[in-house]
Parts: sequence; C-alpha cells; structure tokens
Amino acid sequence: MNTPLPKDFLWGAATAAYQIEGAVDVDGRLPSIWDDFCRVPGAIDNGDDGDVVCDHYRRWPEDLAIMKSLGLDAYRFSVAWPRVIPTGRGEINPLGIDFYDRLVDAVLEAGIRPFVTLYHWDLPSALQDRGGWPARDTAYAFAEYAAVVAARLGDRVADWNTLNEPLCSGWIGHLEGRFAPGVKDLKQAVDASHHLLLAHGLGVQAIRANAELPANIGLVTNLSGIEAASDRDEDVQAARRMDGHVNRWWLDPSNGRGYPADMVEVYGVEPPVIGNDLEVISAPCDYHGLNYYFRQIIENDPAGPAPFARQVPVEGAATTAMGWEIYGQGLADLIHRLTDDYGAQAIYITESGAAFDDKVAEDGSVQDLDRIAYLEEHLSAVAGAVEDGAPVKGYFAWSLLDNFEWANGLDKRFGLVRVDYETQARTIKASGHRYADIIAEHRSRA
Repeated sequence: MNTPLPKDFLWGAATAAYQIEGAVDVDGRLPSIWDDFCRVPGAIDNGDDGDVVCDHYRRWPEDLAIMKSLGLDAYRFSVAWPRVIPTGRGEINPLGIDFYDRLVDAVLEAGIRPFVTLYHWDLPSALQDRGGWPARDTAYAFAEYAAVVAARLGDRVADWNTLNEPLCSGWIGHLEGRFAPGVKDLKQAVDASHHLLLAHGLGVQAIRANAELPANIGLVTNLSGIEAASDRDEDVQAARRMDGHVNRWWLDPSNGRGYPADMVEVYGVEPPVIGNDLEVISAPCDYHGLNYYFRQIIENDPAGPAPFARQVPVEGAATTAMGWEIYGQGLADLIHRLTDDYGAQAIYITESGAAFDDKVAEDGSVQDLDRIAYLEEHLSAVAGAVEDGAPVKGYFAWSLLDNFEWANGLDKRFGLVRVDYETQARTIKASGHRYADIIAEHRSRA
C-alpha cells in the first residue's frame, strides 16, 4: 500500500449468521428460507447446507480470540431473525436473543466494535409461508424484529446495517431463482424489491426509536461498475439497463430519487408504492455500506430476462475461484460514484474479498498468496480514493472464516481463516497474517 489511510480508519472483518453459525435447530431456532432451499435437490452445489458449517454458535469464543489476535477494530456480523423471533412475528425467543447479547458483550470486552446486520437473507420460513418479501406485511414484520433487536442490544451497539445486499434477495432470489426462495417471476421480484427497501426505511425508524445509543445506520448494497462490451448502441443501452438493474434501482430510492423511470419501463411492472413509502425508504442514513466483488462488461441480450443484458468475460483477466474478474480499480470507481453522484458523507467497505482454491501445505499452513495480492490491490484502491477526498471510514474483509457460500456450498472459500469442516479446526491463512500486519503498520504510523 502506497498511501497511508486516516488515523481513525476502521479495520474489520465480516460474517453472516447462516453462513457460519450452524445449530439450525438449537435453542428454539426455527427454519429459514435458506434451510428450506438447501433441501431442494440440485439447488446447492454438492448438496451442502448450513446445518453445521463453522459451528460458530458454539465456537464463537475461539473465533473472537482469532479476531483479537488479528488486531481487528470492528466485527460485522448478522443476527438470525429465525433465532430471535422464530415465526417471524410475535413471540421473542429468549435463548436466541441471549446469544447475541452475550456475543456483543464479549466483542466489546475484546476491544472490538460490533457492527450488527439485521437481515442477511435468512427470512423465517413462517413468513415465507405467508407471502415472503413480495408481501407488504413482511416489511412491517421486519420493523418489529428490528425494534426488538435494537431495544436489546442498542445500549451497547451503535453501528447498524439494516439489510445486506437487497439485490440478492430481490433479483437473485425472486427473478433468477438461484437463491432462496428460488422464485423466477418478474412481478414478484419487483414487489419483493420494493418491500425490501420499505423494510430498510422502517428499520431505520425502528432502530432510532429503540436504541439507547445514538445510532450509526447504513444500507449495505453490492454494486458493480458497468461497462458496455462494445461501442455499438445496443450494447451501450444494455449497459445502461444493467446499471439500472444492479445499481440505480437500489441507490436512487434509498437516496430520495424514487425508482428510475427507465427501469420501471424496462420491467413493465410498477413497484407497489403506497402513500409515503418513498419518503420512508429514503429515511436519512449515516453512511453507505458498499460491498464490492467485480465489475461487469455487458452486451445486449434481447432474448434473455429483464434487463435484457448479460455479462461477458473480460478476455485475459485474472479471476477468482468464482470466475469473477479481479479489478481493484472498480472499487475506487464505485467509491467515487457514491461520493460524487450520491453525495455520500461516509462510506464503509462492508465486504471485500475473494474465493481461491486454497491449498493446505504439509505443515498445515495455507499460503494463499493470491488472496494477499487481492487484498493489497483493493486496499490500495481504497487508499487512493481516500487521498482523492472520498469519505471512506473503514474496510471489512470478507470473510473472517471460510463458510457456506450460498448456492456454491462449502467448496468456495473466502476466509482469512481456514475452517476444516470435518474437525472444525481453525487455521489463520497467510492472508490473515498479512491483514494483521497491515493493521499493525497502520497503527504504527497513526
């Protein structure tokens, strides 16, 4: 890294409940849509599931000790809705909320700042049975759940994410069908997208009304830089549509601009806006949460699904095990877009990381040099953007642990720490040690 970051820059790592906790039927937790989706034949690579994964529900003290050894300032984790309110609405499960109460206390005792994500895709199955995100009532149920968690943890937790990546829940879960709940229906997808954003706005209100500490709240979006595959007008227009689909559909309403009219026309479906919904959705937040993994090179695809555009490979590009192009400049570009086009006053990089085919050496170490290069390239991009005046306040590596990578199952490993799923042994990879060194170097300069 060539450019020092500000003295108060926050160094963190991120996880998500369903991806690491396991214990899916323990202490009153009931199923989520991901528990159900994992039972659909062929939905998950290798037939994997989140039943055990990293067993973090039981092994969290060990994982917290690792965080402390890395020198992390902050830990971003999600609360499992079906653990806290198992049926989605109504009765609170005391054992479920107690788990997060203990976790927050221990994180703070370790000198680490908790960033709580309220929704990282694990909708209680009972709510799916009543219509899921295409149903407006789910947004109100989320607000009730947010109020419960904020009231319990908000005397110690100041930093909150309402939703993680609503694009994945809305589009991939309801339009493409590759994520839970596995629906392929454009109208349901548009309805779900609106109710996810409405849930965000209602969640902001619920946190502010119930948390004792002044709340620092953000919506976490996964964004991509979008470029046309050629200068042909049809590809240029396709790139514009894809930008609307991936970026503007989520950023515009949450920043007070309403839904992009061009995308409403592309979908041919009006979002189910009622009353002051758009005002609620654009409730003032304190920061933008930015998750970045890849840019997209786009060509026209008139025979495909909305937005009638498709991503094409970048010839000769280095890629991760997910097949995603490694392009650190894309992170800097998105930081500048949030700053210049949306007036962001504060940005956290809430996820940034890569899956690689890690090899375990004979001595048990994992020399993941490709992940180190990825980490350094993307942190350099952040530092360059900060030097240009962008208000980036922190960086959360995805992920602390190898984990359940959704439809890709257990094979795709993103962790700074290797997890042996047979023995549950944790091993800090070379990238984890490098991240710790970067943090220590930063502190030595501060």
